Parts: sequence; C-alpha cells; structure tokens
Amino acid sequence: MNQEVLTAEWRGARAVPSLPRREVAVRADLEQVFRAAYPRVVAVAARVLGSRDQAEDAAQEAFLAFGRSAVPAGEAVGWLCVAAAHTALNQLRSGRRRASREEAAAGVAVAPDIADDVVARDERRRVRAALGRLPRRQAVALVLRHSGLSYAEVAAALDLSPGSVGTIVRRAESALRKELNRHAPSE
Repeated sequence: MNQEVLTAEWRGARAVPSLPRREVAVRADLEQVFRAAYPRVVAVAARVLGSRDQAEDAAQEAFLAFGRSAVPAGEAVGWLCVAAAHTALNQLRSGRRRASREEAAAGVAVAPDIADDVVARDERRRVRAALGRLPRRQAVALVLRHSGLSYAEVAAALDLSPGSVGTIVRRAESALRKELNRHAPSE
C-alpha cells in the first residue's frame, strides 16, 4: 500500500477536507503486521458487528490508525484488536437508529420455514445492542476474550493485570445478561 492510497482512503472514510499535503512516513512493518494480524482483527470486529463487510471496514480503520502510530510491532496484534473492537462498538452504537429504520422499511415477512433464522437473527441483534450499552472497557474485554484471545493477550491489549481479566469478563457477562433481561421483548 502506498501513502497516497492510504491518505485518500482515510480522507474518504472520514470525510476530511483536503489539507495541504505533508509527507507522513508509512511504517516499514505495516504490510507484515497486516498479513499476520488481519484475520484476527476482522474476527474481533465481526464478533461485535455480525457482518463481515462492516468488520472489514472497522479493521481497515484500525490498520490505518496503526500505520500512523508508534506502537511497537510486538504489541501490534493486541493494539489492533482493541482498536477494531472500539471502532466496531462505535459503529454499532451509531448504527442502531439506521438499522431500525431499514428493518421497518424492509417489512420483513416471516415464512414458517425461515422462522428459526429470523429468531436467531433477532437474538443476535439484541445481544449486539446490549453489548453496545455496556461500559466500553467491559465490552472490549468480553469481545476480545470471546474472540479467542488468551487472558494474557487481553491483559496486554487493555493494560490490565492478567489476574483481573477473568473478573472483568465475568462482570461483563453478568452486565450483558442484565441488559438482555432489562430489554427483553414482552410476549
């Protein structure tokens, strides 16, 4: 990737007006880190968003930020996973109103043979909405842990002690259950 492409993509994603161009060096290790970490970073974002396309957008933002950062390459995977989780949570929170308008406009008709799929999709939507209402630190810890990162990796990514990760994840799971119960559909 060259700098012009990165700059153009970043400006397009952020709708930043054109500013006088100044040269920003692209990290020499960006491509190597990208090739090694991309699947994992997308998986973290997809766990939050439930959409591969949206997850790839979140991962792209995380890698663009990493490309401008001074994060050591040895800490890149954890840093990128946290950045992707934060970006995905931001997308989730900002996309709630738009999604509800789109669903209402679509007028989804439920046929008996697809009822299970609709119920599962609705449940995933409810979990994502509840996740978006959790405190950010809890939500990120929960997403990272359930995306396959070890306690040590979550601790390093969030600058926690490894012993506190389990406590934060358990509290996050409890808070998520409470949010789901609080916003349970009435039957």
